[in-house]
Amino acid sequence: QVELVESGGGLVQAGGSLRLSCVASGGTFTNYVMGWFRQAPGKEREFVAGISRPGGGVYYTASVKGRFTISRDNAKNTVDLQMNGLKLEDTAVYYCAASLGRTGVTAFSDFASWGQGTQVTVSS
Repeated sequence: QVELVESGGGLVQAGGSLRLSCVASGGTFTNYVMGWFRQAPGKEREFVAGISRPGGGVYYTASVKGRFTISRDNAKNTVDLQMNGLKLEDTAVYYCAASLGRTGVTAFSDFASWGQGTQVTVSS
């Protein structure tokens, strides 16, 4: 199993930007479809964005489309999430995750490896 460590969370005002980063180790990074999930207090963990193994295929949940951008660097074993136009409802713990499934997977159960999470708080 690949090990994942996120960074880049913090406090930002509504309308601002943050960039999350996740570095993978202990596995072959290109074997994995990578994703970002988030979990707000009292809510279930939800899929945010995913990216294919080569990196050319990206997909997003509707609420972040046009505001968030996922990317990966297979030479550095990293996957990033650029978040622009942040809204109060984007406040959550964000998790990086890795899947051996097909491109397009979004279910929690499709992802076998998880990071510890990084807090993103959007204030008014």
